[in-house]
Amino acid sequence: MRRKTGSQRRTVRIAIVGCGGMAGAHAGRFRANPDVEIVALCDVSEERLRAFAEKHLKGYAPAPQMFTDTAAMYQTAKPDAVAIVTPHTLHFQHGMEALEAGCHVLMEKPMVTDSRQARELAKKVEKSGKLFVIGYNTPCSPEFAYIRDTIRNKKLGQLEMVCGYLSQGWLKGTMGTWRQDPKLSGGGQAYDSGAHLLNSLCWSVESDIEEVFAFMDKHGTQVDINSVMVVKFVNGVMASIGVNGNCPGGSGHMVFLFDEGHIEVDGWSASWMNVFDRNGKVKYPVVPGVAQTPNDNFIDAILGRAEPRTSVWNGVVQSDLMDAFYESARTGRPARPRRC
Repeated sequence: MRRKTGSQRRTVRIAIVGCGGMAGAHAGRFRANPDVEIVALCDVSEERLRAFAEKHLKGYAPAPQMFTDTAAMYQTAKPDAVAIVTPHTLHFQHGMEALEAGCHVLMEKPMVTDSRQARELAKKVEKSGKLFVIGYNTPCSPEFAYIRDTIRNKKLGQLEMVCGYLSQGWLKGTMGTWRQDPKLSGGGQAYDSGAHLLNSLCWSVESDIEEVFAFMDKHGTQVDINSVMVVKFVNGVMASIGVNGNCPGGSGHMVFLFDEGHIEVDGWSASWMNVFDRNGKVKYPVVPGVAQTPNDNFIDAILGRAEPRTSVWNGVVQSDLMDAFYESARTGRPARPRRC
């Protein structure tokens, strides 16, 4: 049962739109937060809604209202904020609806699947004055806060290059699901789990994309399974990233290469980090801060207790990257973002 909040404590009323697999993690995180009340669930199927509530919110009181229509949900439940956990190509529509309804938004990754939509959504966010964050793990970690601070303040000199890979048994694990249907997913592994590594890259480097050159292998499916991309940022930093969707287990490795040292890190979940300066490995690097989930950072930011770790503009940069990635893979030539 949900923990009661004190009479002086503000509770954020949350709705969850999209009740598939990943929504269970969001429900669990919100349920564990004493400053949250889950007031509504929305999906296209009443059967799915009931099954989701039974699995993830059993005993939760008061029970959230259930809806198969987002407009009815916003009108009736009147949430303060919404977590959008729907298939990727629906994110733009659902994000615009949520902002129009006056809600703060936590958007699952990727934010959207088109850079033009990304910029339109960014304008809507700015006009609304509402908080908008993306559900990425690493920006909420002390490790990546350390990395970005190191880059900003040149603690290891100038960042010159980033290399990394992410691997997962994604091909077999998502067979027959919407994730391999480009009409719903927008793309394959590079848009799905690969988005974590790519956001770790873009969030840390803090620069617009200049140019991308990419290759991909669909393994007989409709979407990218394996891909390799070389990225040049406007600030001169270069990166090479491999995303593999046909390898048992899951791992994500990145190395940030400076002219006075380098940092190795788990680019997927920031579970480990090694720091090297000119003298070799730093035995006990001081990494201040406490890890949070994107959900807890979202609630703290709404309540004015923390700065949001991501924003709509992180989604814009990554949309530029992905548009150029797919264009380059299609044409066999380097591609630049279309900023319009």
